[in-house]
Formats: sequence, structure tokens, C-alpha cells
Amino acid sequence: MNNPVDDARAMRRAIDLAWHARCSSSPNPWVGAVLRTPDGEEYEGWTAPPGGPHAEATALSRAGSRARGSTLYTTLEPCAHQGRTPPCTEAIIEAGVSRVVVGVLDPDPLVSGRGVERLSGAGIEVEVGMLGDQVSEQLAPYLKQRRTGLPWVVLKMAASLDGRSAARDGSSKWLTGSLARQDAHRLRAEADAILVGAGTVRADDPSLTVRLPGGPWRQPLRVVLGHIPPRAKVNPAIELSGDLFSVLSKLGSMGVVTLLVEGGAKVAHEFHTARLVDHYVVYLAPAIFADNFARPLFDGSGAAKMDELWRGRIVAVKRLGEDVRLDVDPVRGEDATRKAV
Repeated sequence: MNNPVDDARAMRRAIDLAWHARCSSSPNPWVGAVLRTPDGEEYEGWTAPPGGPHAEATALSRAGSRARGSTLYTTLEPCAHQGRTPPCTEAIIEAGVSRVVVGVLDPDPLVSGRGVERLSGAGIEVEVGMLGDQVSEQLAPYLKQRRTGLPWVVLKMAASLDGRSAARDGSSKWLTGSLARQDAHRLRAEADAILVGAGTVRADDPSLTVRLPGGPWRQPLRVVLGHIPPRAKVNPAIELSGDLFSVLSKLGSMGVVTLLVEGGAKVAHEFHTARLVDHYVVYLAPAIFADNFARPLFDGSGAAKMDELWRGRIVAVKRLGEDVRLDVDPVRGEDATRKAV
């Protein structure tokens, strides 16, 4: 008889394992899998870089003949099509797995229920939805990109306590400390592409590369809105122009799952006011400019009255040395604006 407590524990472990693949599997989803044999042994796997085995295949390979009669827990529906790797469904069937527990269905048109259908048709017991909310949160960028064709947009900003991003002369190096900057490089490592405006390239000449210990790291595509100046450090990069929705559509068609927007203030304002940001990351430094002419986080007009104020939801707060990282999600629907009371 199946034990819901054991099922939840195994799926939580699969979710933890999936984080191992977060910076290396894209554009494939970062998936974790746990295979539990009838005698209680467990074998684990997570998605390899593109071209390598998927999480389920890795767990099955590690179990070998011991996989027969086992239960396989996987955060995402197993694929049933031939891609760069063989279908996971066929490996599951051939291994003699008796039961498969799935976190969420894969919205990719090449899968989209076909994996579950293939397994069920082969006589395997399949359950869908175990810790589905947690898995959906972990895979939110992938799920959005597969459903809409648009990347998941993360807007990253750094601010002083009085809400400024740079001094009046434009200098901002370094507003935050080393731990916050290292954390920001982790955001870059999770992204498929990093986007800035041409003004930021001219003013700061950033390289937009991932510079973390323990490399080598996959380097994201670098995207500039507007013209890239000659000999800019951001090269090789691509230039894009036009309305932001078209820009996102173009990047989505190129396989970009997660887009990190790093600025500057005008670009941040454009993405924010167009309601194209899925997640905000703000690094707050214990610093004060106390200067009306210091540069703001957003450059443009916005809420003129309190009942027009944009409000989000703080989902995480993390201290990084002397700085604080705030993670904020938009509030969707009718609660997106509220009157102050």
C-alpha cells in the first residue's frame, strides 16, 4: 500500500535534487528524480546539461536491474519523444518500474500528457500532482516559456536606503558589498540571457559574464537594446530593438527560458510599466545618498496617486553581509493595486 508521507518525502528530495541542474540544464527543464526499490533502496538523478541524460534516466541507470518493481518520483512528466536523448518513458517501461509519481505535467507540446499516457498504456500506475505547487514554483520559468513562448523575466536592481541606484555623476561602483555581488552572479548563472540598454553599455561598459568560483560556468547570451558601441566589453552580444513584447518573443523563439534584466533605469522602467516582469530582485545597501539628484531605480513617470501605486508581494528576504536581498513577485489580478489605508 502506498504511503502518502513516504511519497511526499521522496518528492521533496527530488525537488532538492533538481536544484543541482538549475544552472546547467536550460533550455531543458531542471528536473530531479528519486527511484525507490521494493526493498527501500533509493537511487537519485537530476537533469544533465543538454545532450546528457534526463533525471529519470540517470536514476534508472544507477539502479540497474534493481529498478524492477520500483516507484519512480520525478518532478516533471517524463518525456515520450526522441530528442537529443531517447524517450524517458521507454527507459521506465523497459526497466520494469511499477509506479511513477509526477509533480507536474510538462506543457511542452512534444510532451503535454503524452508521457503519462504512454506509461499508463504500458500498465504502469501513474499519479500526478504530488507537491505540485512546490514543483510549479521551482519550474516557473520553464513552465511559462513552454506555455507562452516568452521568457521568464527577472528584473535585478541595487538600491540605497533612500531608493537610489547611483550618484548624480552616474557612478555606482560599488553600491553593494561582495556577497551581494556574488549572489547577483548566481542570478546570471541561472539566466539564459542578460539584457541591458545601450545607455548602460556606454556608461558602465559591463561584460555581463558569470564570474563565480567553481567554474567553468555556462555563459548567458548577452542582449543590448539599441546599438552596441565599438569595442564594448559586452561583445559578443546581439542587438535588439522595437517594442519589448516583440523582443521577448524573439528571445523566446531562440530558446531563452530565463531573461535577467540588469538595467539601466529607463529599461527597468519600461519593463516594469509594461508589466512584463515576473520576478524582482532588489539588493538593498545600508547607504544613503541624501541627494535629490542621485539616480533613481526607475527613470520615467509612474503612479501619480496612491491608488495607482504598484504593489508586489515579498516572497523572500536574505541577508548578504551588510546588504539585504529582497525577492518580490507581482500581485496578479484585482489585487495588483490597493488603496492605502
